[in-house]
Amino acid sequence: MKKLVGKMILLLLLLIAVVVGTLIISNNTLFQNKTSITSETALIQDKLVELSEWTTLKYEYSNVIVSRTEKSLSLLGITDINYAEAIKLIQYSGYLKAGTDLSKIQMSYDEDSEELSVKIPKSKILDNVVDTNTTKVEDIKGNIFSDYPSQIIFDEINAEKEKLEKEKISQGFLEEADNRVKQLLTSFFVANDYENVVIEFY
Repeated sequence: MKKLVGKMILLLLLLIAVVVGTLIISNNTLFQNKTSITSETALIQDKLVELSEWTTLKYEYSNVIVSRTEKSLSLLGITDINYAEAIKLIQYSGYLKAGTDLSKIQMSYDEDSEELSVKIPKSKILDNVVDTNTTKVEDIKGNIFSDYPSQIIFDEINAEKEKLEKEKISQGFLEEADNRVKQLLTSFFVANDYENVVIEFY
Protein backbone atom coordinates (compact mmCIF):
# COMPACT_ATOMS: atom_id res chain seq x y z
CA MET A 1 0.00 0.00 0.00
CA LYS A 2 2.82 2.36 0.89
CA LYS A 3 4.51 1.62 -2.43
CA LEU A 4 1.29 2.44 -4.28
CA VAL A 5 0.91 5.72 -2.38
CA GLY A 6 4.54 6.53 -3.10
CA LYS A 7 4.03 5.87 -6.83
CA MET A 8 0.88 8.01 -6.82
CA ILE A 9 2.72 10.88 -5.13
CA LEU A 10 5.59 10.52 -7.60
CA LEU A 11 3.18 10.56 -10.56
CA LEU A 12 1.38 13.57 -9.07
CA LEU A 13 4.69 15.43 -8.66
CA LEU A 14 5.65 14.58 -12.23
CA LEU A 15 2.26 15.77 -13.46
CA ILE A 16 2.63 19.03 -11.52
CA ALA A 17 6.15 19.50 -12.94
CA VAL A 18 4.89 18.94 -16.50
CA VAL A 19 1.99 21.37 -16.04
CA VAL A 20 4.22 24.05 -14.49
CA GLY A 21 6.83 23.57 -17.21
CA THR A 22 4.18 23.85 -19.92
CA LEU A 23 2.83 27.06 -18.36
CA ILE A 24 6.30 28.59 -18.15
CA ILE A 25 7.08 27.71 -21.78
CA SER A 26 3.72 28.99 -23.01
CA ASN A 27 4.12 32.24 -21.04
CA ASN A 28 7.57 32.79 -22.49
CA THR A 29 6.25 32.11 -26.00
CA LEU A 30 3.38 34.53 -25.53
CA PHE A 31 5.73 37.18 -24.20
CA GLN A 32 8.06 36.78 -27.17
CA ASN A 33 5.22 36.99 -29.67
CA LYS A 34 3.88 40.12 -28.01
CA THR A 35 7.26 41.80 -28.21
CA SER A 36 7.65 40.89 -31.87
CA ILE A 37 4.22 42.24 -32.81
CA THR A 38 4.84 45.51 -30.99
CA SER A 39 8.16 46.02 -32.75
CA GLU A 40 6.69 45.23 -36.16
CA THR A 41 3.81 47.65 -35.63
CA ALA A 42 6.23 50.40 -34.65
CA LEU A 43 8.21 49.87 -37.86
CA ILE A 44 5.07 50.06 -39.98
CA GLN A 45 4.07 53.30 -38.28
CA ASP A 46 7.50 54.76 -38.93
CA LYS A 47 7.25 53.87 -42.62
CA LEU A 48 3.81 55.43 -42.92
CA VAL A 49 5.00 58.65 -41.34
CA GLU A 50 8.01 58.72 -43.64
CA LEU A 51 5.88 58.24 -46.75
CA SER A 52 3.18 60.74 -45.78
CA GLU A 53 5.61 63.57 -46.54
CA TRP A 54 7.51 62.73 -49.68
CA THR A 55 10.78 64.62 -50.04
CA THR A 56 11.70 64.99 -53.70
CA LEU A 57 14.38 67.69 -53.61
CA LYS A 58 17.16 68.51 -51.18
CA TYR A 59 19.32 71.63 -51.46
CA GLU A 60 22.48 71.77 -49.35
CA TYR A 61 24.00 75.13 -48.56
CA SER A 62 26.76 76.83 -46.59
CA ASN A 63 27.04 80.44 -45.58
CA VAL A 64 29.26 82.95 -43.79
CA ILE A 65 27.90 85.89 -41.79
CA VAL A 66 29.90 88.85 -40.51
CA SER A 67 28.04 90.10 -37.44
CA ARG A 68 28.78 93.25 -35.43
CA THR A 69 27.71 94.65 -32.08
CA GLU A 70 28.55 98.11 -30.82
CA LYS A 71 28.29 99.92 -27.52
CA SER A 72 28.08 103.68 -27.39
CA LEU A 73 27.99 106.35 -24.71
CA SER A 74 25.96 109.56 -24.91
CA LEU A 75 27.26 112.66 -23.12
CA LEU A 76 25.58 116.05 -22.79
CA GLY A 77 26.27 118.13 -25.88
CA ILE A 78 28.45 115.41 -27.42
CA THR A 79 27.43 112.91 -30.09
CA ASP A 80 27.39 109.19 -29.31
CA ILE A 81 30.83 107.78 -28.69
CA ASN A 82 31.46 104.13 -29.57
CA TYR A 83 33.63 102.59 -26.91
CA ALA A 84 33.20 98.86 -27.57
CA GLU A 85 32.75 96.86 -30.74
CA ALA A 86 32.62 93.12 -31.38
CA ILE A 87 32.83 91.46 -34.77
CA LYS A 88 32.12 87.75 -35.25
CA LEU A 89 32.52 85.50 -38.27
CA ILE A 90 29.76 82.87 -38.30
CA GLN A 91 30.19 79.88 -40.59
CA TYR A 92 27.41 77.31 -40.91
CA SER A 93 25.88 74.79 -43.28
CA GLY A 94 22.41 73.32 -43.66
CA TYR A 95 19.87 71.89 -46.03
CA LEU A 96 16.51 72.75 -47.51
CA LYS A 97 13.99 70.01 -48.36
CA ALA A 98 10.89 70.25 -50.54
CA GLY A 99 8.19 67.67 -51.16
CA THR A 100 4.50 66.88 -51.04
CA ASP A 101 1.96 65.26 -48.71
CA LEU A 102 1.14 61.79 -50.04
CA SER A 103 -1.62 61.27 -47.46
CA LYS A 104 -3.77 63.76 -49.42
CA ILE A 105 -3.37 62.15 -52.83
CA GLN A 106 -6.61 61.64 -54.81
CA MET A 107 -6.95 59.01 -57.55
CA SER A 108 -9.72 57.98 -59.93
CA TYR A 109 -9.77 55.62 -62.90
CA ASP A 110 -11.94 55.98 -66.02
CA GLU A 111 -12.45 52.52 -67.52
CA ASP A 112 -13.76 53.86 -70.84
CA SER A 113 -10.70 55.99 -71.60
CA GLU A 114 -8.42 53.80 -69.43
CA GLU A 115 -7.13 57.01 -67.87
CA LEU A 116 -5.80 57.24 -64.34
CA SER A 117 -6.33 60.70 -62.84
CA VAL A 118 -4.06 61.63 -59.94
CA LYS A 119 -4.39 64.82 -57.90
CA ILE A 120 -1.71 65.72 -55.37
CA PRO A 121 -0.93 68.77 -53.21
CA LYS A 122 1.67 71.20 -54.52
CA SER A 123 5.13 70.86 -53.09
CA LYS A 124 6.10 72.83 -50.01
CA ILE A 125 9.18 73.35 -47.86
CA LEU A 126 9.42 70.41 -45.47
CA ASP A 127 12.67 71.26 -43.69
CA ASN A 128 15.17 74.09 -43.41
CA VAL A 129 17.79 72.87 -40.98
CA VAL A 130 21.17 74.22 -39.91
CA ASP A 131 23.76 71.74 -38.64
CA THR A 132 24.65 73.26 -35.27
CA ASN A 133 27.38 70.66 -34.72
CA THR A 134 29.49 72.10 -37.55
CA THR A 135 28.72 75.78 -36.94
CA LYS A 136 31.85 77.84 -36.22
CA VAL A 137 32.06 81.27 -34.63
CA GLU A 138 35.37 83.14 -34.84
CA ASP A 139 36.36 86.37 -33.09
CA ILE A 140 37.47 89.05 -35.55
CA LYS A 141 37.42 91.98 -33.17
CA GLY A 142 36.56 92.55 -29.54
CA ASN A 143 37.76 93.84 -26.19
CA ILE A 144 36.96 93.48 -22.49
CA PHE A 145 34.08 95.97 -22.75
CA SER A 146 32.37 94.27 -25.68
CA ASP A 147 30.10 91.32 -25.18
CA TYR A 148 28.31 89.17 -27.71
CA PRO A 149 25.22 87.25 -26.52
CA SER A 150 24.88 83.81 -28.11
CA GLN A 151 21.23 84.60 -28.91
CA ILE A 152 22.45 87.12 -31.50
CA ILE A 153 24.21 84.27 -33.34
CA PHE A 154 20.98 82.22 -33.49
CA ASP A 155 18.99 85.27 -34.58
CA GLU A 156 21.46 86.02 -37.38
CA ILE A 157 21.39 82.42 -38.64
CA ASN A 158 17.59 82.21 -38.50
CA ALA A 159 17.24 85.47 -40.43
CA GLU A 160 19.60 84.18 -43.13
CA LYS A 161 17.75 80.85 -43.25
CA GLU A 162 14.45 82.59 -43.95
CA LYS A 163 16.10 84.83 -46.54
CA LEU A 164 17.59 81.81 -48.34
CA GLU A 165 14.28 79.94 -48.27
CA LYS A 166 12.41 82.85 -49.86
CA GLU A 167 15.17 83.25 -52.44
CA LYS A 168 15.04 79.57 -53.46
CA ILE A 169 11.24 79.64 -53.69
CA SER A 170 11.40 82.71 -55.95
CA GLN A 171 13.91 80.85 -58.15
CA GLY A 172 11.42 78.00 -58.74
CA PHE A 173 12.55 75.46 -56.12
CA LEU A 174 8.98 74.30 -55.42
CA GLU A 175 8.09 74.08 -59.12
CA GLU A 176 11.17 71.93 -59.63
CA ALA A 177 10.00 69.68 -56.79
CA ASP A 178 6.56 69.41 -58.44
CA ASN A 179 8.17 68.32 -61.71
CA ARG A 180 10.18 65.71 -59.85
CA VAL A 181 7.04 64.38 -58.13
CA LYS A 182 5.27 64.18 -61.49
CA GLN A 183 8.12 62.24 -63.09
CA LEU A 184 8.42 59.78 -60.21
CA LEU A 185 4.67 59.13 -59.92
CA THR A 186 4.28 58.72 -63.69
CA SER A 187 7.12 56.18 -63.77
CA PHE A 188 5.60 54.34 -60.81
CA PHE A 189 2.13 54.04 -62.32
CA VAL A 190 3.41 53.14 -65.79
CA ALA A 191 5.47 50.37 -64.20
CA ASN A 192 2.20 49.09 -62.68
CA ASP A 193 0.46 48.91 -66.11
CA TYR A 194 -1.27 52.32 -66.07
CA GLU A 195 -0.11 53.76 -69.39
CA ASN A 196 -2.46 56.76 -69.53
CA VAL A 197 -1.72 58.83 -66.40
CA VAL A 198 -2.75 62.44 -65.81
CA ILE A 199 -1.22 64.15 -62.77
CA GLU A 200 -2.52 67.48 -61.48
CA PHE A 201 -1.49 69.62 -58.54
CA TYR A 202 -3.85 71.49 -56.26
